[in-house]
Amino acid sequence: MNNIKRIAELTESKYQALFGVTKTTFDAMLAILELAYEKLHEQGGAPSRLSVLDKLVVTLGYYREYRTMEHIGFDYGVSKSRISDAVKWVENTLIADGTFALPSKRELAKADTQVVIAVVDVTEQEIERPQKNRGRAIPASKNATPSKIKS
Repeated sequence: MNNIKRIAELTESKYQALFGVTKTTFDAMLAILELAYEKLHEQGGAPSRLSVLDKLVVTLGYYREYRTMEHIGFDYGVSKSRISDAVKWVENTLIADGTFALPSKRELAKADTQVVIAVVDVTEQEIERPQKNRGRAIPASKNATPSKIKS
């Protein structure tokens, strides 16, 4: 996918519809992530299979669409663990920068503070399935069924 070209052509309303953030917020996030990526790779190292832009798009898409990491990884041709690492890196980098951090508990506890941020937990969770326990079932005996009546 060539996200650089595709994203450059988006309008302001499309940013909001696709990523859930405005173009200015998206650009601010991207600038923070690119700076952190450059700092991380000053000494060299293998380039990531996902670009910084792709990592941001993956993270915002993951939160916006509730798709599984397996499906996103399929779209980008990488494993779901690489998608998970990308999402965690974007989250941790943006939190460490402080620009997109939530207020502290003390600030939220103040009476005059008005909360204007909503936090939604959208982590993947396994679906619990009932276990097959053959030993717990009571087997029916052959004699318990009525036999055919002879006429």
